[in-house]
Amino acid sequence: MNWLFAPMAERRLIPGGGVRGATPWVIAIMVFVMMIAAAAGLTLSNAAGIVARGVSQRYSVQLADGAARQSAAVAAARGAPGVAAVRPVASAEMRATLERWLGAAAASADLPLPAMIDIDLVPGADAAAVGRRIAAAVPGARFVAHADSLGPLLSALKALSWLAAALVLLVALANAAAVVLATRGALDTNRATIEVMHGIGATDRQVARLFQRRIAIDALVGGVAGGVAAATALLAVVGTSGGLITDMAGGAALHGSDLALLALLPLTVAALATVVARLAILLALRATL
Repeated sequence: MNWLFAPMAERRLIPGGGVRGATPWVIAIMVFVMMIAAAAGLTLSNAAGIVARGVSQRYSVQLADGAARQSAAVAAARGAPGVAAVRPVASAEMRATLERWLGAAAASADLPLPAMIDIDLVPGADAAAVGRRIAAAVPGARFVAHADSLGPLLSALKALSWLAAALVLLVALANAAAVVLATRGALDTNRATIEVMHGIGATDRQVARLFQRRIAIDALVGGVAGGVAAATALLAVVGTSGGLITDMAGGAALHGSDLALLALLPLTVAALATVVARLAILLALRATL
């Protein structure tokens, strides 16, 4: 890390670093986008995991002919091995749910409602055996796994999580490309200085160290600025709709490990930009000088 704290004489050779050029601003924008996308992807992944765990052992019994045979289905379910809980769903609860879509028509007595029973199984229970027992006691009853019903939703959440991860990777690649362009521009701007340094015996690594320091400072300033802006935006979202996000996710939207990962993202971007800049400088010097 000595190259980061170079003597003042070396700093004057290759001026720059900080917020005067375009590089830190470009990096700040990219870090902002990366952190927002990463936070969204982690939130969706956590929500998918919570939902999947919550419904992994939950099933429903559906009776198309209403409550006429609900008591028989409840008795059969409670007598089945591996059943942890049985809860008949009240018709008033189903009508309240339907009212969100049907309005006042959901309360009409002319609207037929099926009977439903929620069943929780213990881990390792034979769901097929429970379903057969209920079907034998109540012919025509449907034994439905909540995981199957929510399968498309869980698949969509997982796909969006992977899409967010892909977006973070693409922005990281774009950031690396921007660093390469900035590095080559700095080399062209300071070509005369580089030739003089080579003339007095400086090696490519010594020259690269000067440019590496400049890019590292730009990347660090831009990364921190983008990270602070992203954190502020995320805090604003959580402050205005944090309760809704928590309810939808079924738990904390972001865990402690997720927050640590997001906090390390700007520093990781700065470190990668420094490595990319050094490699680009050495390759360019060997090819042209």
